[in-house]
Amino acid sequence: MATKLSKKGHRPDYFLMGLIFLLTVAGLVILASASSEISRIKFNDSYYYLKHQILYGLFMGLIGFFAAFTVHYQHYRKIAFLFLLFGLGLLALVFTPFGITAGGASRWLKFGPVVFQPAEIVKLSFILYLSAWLSNPKMNRSEDFFTGFLPFLAVSGFIGALLLLQPATSTVVILLGAGGIMYFSSGAQIKHIFGAGLFIIAALGLIILVTPYRLKRITTFFNPSADISNAGYQINQSLNAIGSGGLWGIGYGRSTSKISYLPAPIGDSIFAVAAEELGFVGAGALITIFGVLVFRLFWIAKGLRDKFGQLILVGFASLIALQSLMNMGALSGFMPLTGVPLPFISYGGTALAVFLTLSGMAVNISKYT
Repeated sequence: MATKLSKKGHRPDYFLMGLIFLLTVAGLVILASASSEISRIKFNDSYYYLKHQILYGLFMGLIGFFAAFTVHYQHYRKIAFLFLLFGLGLLALVFTPFGITAGGASRWLKFGPVVFQPAEIVKLSFILYLSAWLSNPKMNRSEDFFTGFLPFLAVSGFIGALLLLQPATSTVVILLGAGGIMYFSSGAQIKHIFGAGLFIIAALGLIILVTPYRLKRITTFFNPSADISNAGYQINQSLNAIGSGGLWGIGYGRSTSKISYLPAPIGDSIFAVAAEELGFVGAGALITIFGVLVFRLFWIAKGLRDKFGQLILVGFASLIALQSLMNMGALSGFMPLTGVPLPFISYGGTALAVFLTLSGMAVNISKYT
């Protein structure tokens, strides 16, 4: 049940702020090494990608962080629906002349010199909208089939369809997975969650079966050595990079895989570069920070009496957990490769800006436990 909260609040959760600071700094440090050679080769500037990440990711993200930290989170309830429509509008624009197609995918928008990925903005808008929708005290969204479960499936399905057309299958899994966890946390009936899960699994299974490149990823996961030079190339190079790091790593900035062998060393393969240079100890420390951050967000959510704030934190925690698990798990050979970036670490200004903005909201919410 929604609760009226004091505008004042108490001190924010400094431990949460410390974890966010650690991940952000770690991301810039790891990116500086992973991008140095490719930056030098492409732009004759070893720090090109790092500068770009700082300017369009960190700078914009810090603006979003402090804005979200300053504004009382309850205000977002009023604009959640309009913000979702805005995000969906941007998502649809990728199929217009404003969209940019690269590598067979239409995932970016370009307005003049500004290029960004609208799917990242949809992650934020979907979490806010679902939190406001499920916490509406006038409606029994979580338990009623017609006013809760069916609309939840309809909205999720529409967003999923737009993302699949790009195509961005991994983003669909992450977003709908986080939405499902939020829906379950709001007090939904188990049969509804079970039904939604079966529907999503069946739909994704059918999509994978009828699209050869998606099916190839699944078959490569079960037999990565069958086609080392093509479908199995990235996973084998990732495993080689992670394995060559050993316990302590070969040294910061000394990765050989990032230069010639590893695809997307600054994107979805950046964890393999970090593991090669920093070893099991460094990779383990990074995994630990992610784990503690997710746990801390759930812990803060548990201490809230306001359902809207609880669901925002649950959604943010689920987003980080699923995306980091899919990235590091895929590169380590525990699940199929998806191409999903590592939160706070991989190159991508839109993603970093959105995650820092969500972090600002989380820190703001922590003042009202």
